[in-house]
Amino acid sequence: MRRPALYSSSRPTRSGPDAPDSSAAAGADPAAESAPALTSTTTAPRRRLSLSHPALLWSAIALLAALLAASLTLGLRPMQRKLTQDDINAAVMKTLETQVMPSEYARAYDNIRPAVVRVVSFVKKSRLKDAKDNGHGAPNGAKPKPLGSAPGAEGNGSDEEVEHGVGTGVVIIDKGVILTNLHVVSGADRIEVVFSDGLQAEASISGVQPENDLAVLQASKIPDDLIAATMRSTADLGPGDRVLAVGFPFGIGPSASGGIVSGLKRAFRSPEGKHEMTNLIQFDAAANPGNSGGPLVTMDGEVVGIVTAILNPTPARTFLGIGFAVPIENAAAAAGLPPF
Repeated sequence: MRRPALYSSSRPTRSGPDAPDSSAAAGADPAAESAPALTSTTTAPRRRLSLSHPALLWSAIALLAALLAASLTLGLRPMQRKLTQDDINAAVMKTLETQVMPSEYARAYDNIRPAVVRVVSFVKKSRLKDAKDNGHGAPNGAKPKPLGSAPGAEGNGSDEEVEHGVGTGVVIIDKGVILTNLHVVSGADRIEVVFSDGLQAEASISGVQPENDLAVLQASKIPDDLIAATMRSTADLGPGDRVLAVGFPFGIGPSASGGIVSGLKRAFRSPEGKHEMTNLIQFDAAANPGNSGGPLVTMDGEVVGIVTAILNPTPARTFLGIGFAVPIENAAAAAGLPPF
């Protein structure tokens, strides 16, 4: 009896020219024909992808490496959203709401304060007595003023000297060169300056410009870290620009007062009528006796003028809203500095 064909699950049935004739197989037992068909259906071979193949293994490694690099890149460098104007406005408003910002006047004062000095002049009592006996009044108009005690007066012969006046000066060169008004130091026997750090030093007059009521002082000693003021041209200064006047009104200070430039190229004649000053800056920042010689500064703390006079038709010598300053170009020329 003929044995039926055997089928192996590990070897597929061959096809092609060498395969057994199907007609011959058909002539065999019909039961034998149906049996192999059932077997091939239930035990057909399954092809499995094996990572032992080098190409597949390296492909998998490359894919995993690419995925890992992408995840790290996204994690370390997140997508940045482009800033818009609304974002900037919101940040600015948040800062303004949560932080107190200094005013422009405060910043201007901080910038100019290290360069502002108190100027005190003294005359001897004997000169006052001689002038009074001769009926001429105080020498060069000097007379005691009720502005408080001058610093160091008790230890510098207060029985022989009286206070001539208190004014203000501003350091324009860090070697101790100071600008002030001529009427503050005119006729004085001794001049004393007090720097912002409290250092007291005697000073001498090194130059004058009577037509602009200006005097240049040289201090005998200066602080180690003396800072000079920054001077700015008045070429672009105009009415409405904000300014700050710093000085020692009635000996109190340093004091600051804010205002605006009221006009340019003004003229002013002193109450004594001796001479007329021209090309002055008119301003409305409060100024009183003692402010004379002090700086008039912009909101950047840069000096544009030297306070020199106030307009008051009454004998009160108090501020009514009109002050005058010599432009810094004229003041710098008095110290021999080149123009802007």
